[in-house]
Amino acid sequence: MIETYDEALSFIHGRTQFKKIPTLKRMRRFLAELGNPQEGLNYIHVTGTNGKGSTVAMMRSALLESGLTVGSFTSPFITRFNERIEYNNIPISDEDLLRMVQKIAPIVKKLDVELATGGPTEFEIDTAIMFCYMAEKKPDVVLLEVGIGGLYDSTNVIKPVVSVITTVGWDHMKYLGNTISKIATQKAGIIKTKVPVVIGNLPEEARTTIRKDAQKKSSPVFELDEDFSVRKLNGHHLHSKVQYQGKKIKALEVTLGLLGEYQVENAAIALMTIELFMTKMGLSIDRRALIEGLEHTSWPGRLEEVNTTPLVLLDGAHNLPGIQALVKTIKKDFADREVYLLVAILADKQYELMLGELASLGNVHLTVTHFAGPGPKRPSADLGAAVDSIPTKYPVQVVNDWQLGIGQVASQMSEEDVMIITGSLYFISDVRKLFLN
Repeated sequence: MIETYDEALSFIHGRTQFKKIPTLKRMRRFLAELGNPQEGLNYIHVTGTNGKGSTVAMMRSALLESGLTVGSFTSPFITRFNERIEYNNIPISDEDLLRMVQKIAPIVKKLDVELATGGPTEFEIDTAIMFCYMAEKKPDVVLLEVGIGGLYDSTNVIKPVVSVITTVGWDHMKYLGNTISKIATQKAGIIKTKVPVVIGNLPEEARTTIRKDAQKKSSPVFELDEDFSVRKLNGHHLHSKVQYQGKKIKALEVTLGLLGEYQVENAAIALMTIELFMTKMGLSIDRRALIEGLEHTSWPGRLEEVNTTPLVLLDGAHNLPGIQALVKTIKKDFADREVYLLVAILADKQYELMLGELASLGNVHLTVTHFAGPGPKRPSADLGAAVDSIPTKYPVQVVNDWQLGIGQVASQMSEEDVMIITGSLYFISDVRKLFLN
């Protein structure tokens, strides 16, 4: 019997993470046993290699400012599991989480016995908890972030009001395929018949795949730089001031609360999605609420400032496209400053290519380190061995203990310099506790 919050978490985390054959049949059966809690709610469904979390955070903030009640489901968490399931920006309480686990545990046990492949995975259980919680709370809208891919993701059992594909790049190739086209096919799996889809700036191969899929399903596509646009109005500023042009919203100017170059496009995607959602729901669009919402958005671990002098930023860039976006920000906003990077990356990522991108910058001082990783099956990569073959302007430092690494890097910096700690959201989660305790 599960009687405490800790037992509930152990139950969730004790489940298998993946099954050999991807399918939604098990998830549909699981939800049917629970009385289909996912039905009867309005969803915005978001996938993408990067940018999902930031786009959801901006939409949540702007929709709350617009007077709506908002549920959200995001991953991974930075500090506590509860952050993944939120209602009106407040994480699910320990009591509610325990209650939801107590509700679903007997069903999981039953399916373990009845299904040939065994019962639900960890993420399917997370998703079911969220659906049960949202069925009780009944928010005006649920912002639903995909776990991995889209087509076979356990969130893909709903018909949303709007679908969103932020970016398509290299990540999770073991599960999604080893070409951009294959990865895009998985992401396009969230597109539903006649449901509009908002897409960001995608590689041509991904764009073609997604447009074809949308055409087959008679789903209107709203593409960045084709149907809506954004431009940055201030040059080398971490807080980007942008002007957005949409369908109904014209020349909306806002200074973004989230730092970094890559948030400019995420903001445009968030605004276009809100336009479509509000229009489809017959709700009026309040420009002031959108501006307030985007100005006050916060999202832990995404170029998050944890120290001012010298400036220390945490960035959860955890794959090649994420690191490329960070490189763009460093080039644009820190070209005139020395940047000290402390990097740790999981061994199942393209860590050599990621390090190569960071090392290519002339003003970067690179220190690589190690952290515990989320579990024994996903260790931190040995970056010390990887950096030997990477050409850099300054010698790369290797420090095995990341806490010592922070101290060592800090001792080399002046007040004008910048420290960025990056490479993995799990790493950032550990570091954040140190800075914010």
